[in-house]
Amino acid sequence: MSPPGSSHAPFSESGCTLFVKLRHLGPDQVEREVIDTKTAPWFQGMVAGLTVMPLMRQGSGSTLVRWAPQTYFNPHRHFGGEEIFVVDGVFEDEHGRYPAGTWLRSPHMSQHQPFSKEGCTIFVKTGHLLM
Repeated sequence: MSPPGSSHAPFSESGCTLFVKLRHLGPDQVEREVIDTKTAPWFQGMVAGLTVMPLMRQGSGSTLVRWAPQTYFNPHRHFGGEEIFVVDGVFEDEHGRYPAGTWLRSPHMSQHQPFSKEGCTIFVKTGHLLM
């Protein structure tokens, strides 16, 4: 992740799909970070069947979350909102079913009870939608 004011020139020799989240970093995130998600460790999540990979050492709020099949989370509210990008698999909640490539944005104090029947990996950013 590159802080505001930095520059880079991404490219791919064989082609790729690139997910870009602009203005992703907060004011406390001033150093460039690189995390290889193929080799970085996964940690136990808040319920059985969830593992998480924090994507920042500075600040907080950006995480990969891997859901094993048949994983169900508790109903909860998001202070400051939440954005989710479904990387692979199918993510679900009581509002719908979201396959890979889906982006969701839920406002401050929104509530849901997520689950994944098939399993999935999602990118999650929380707490940044107070306005």
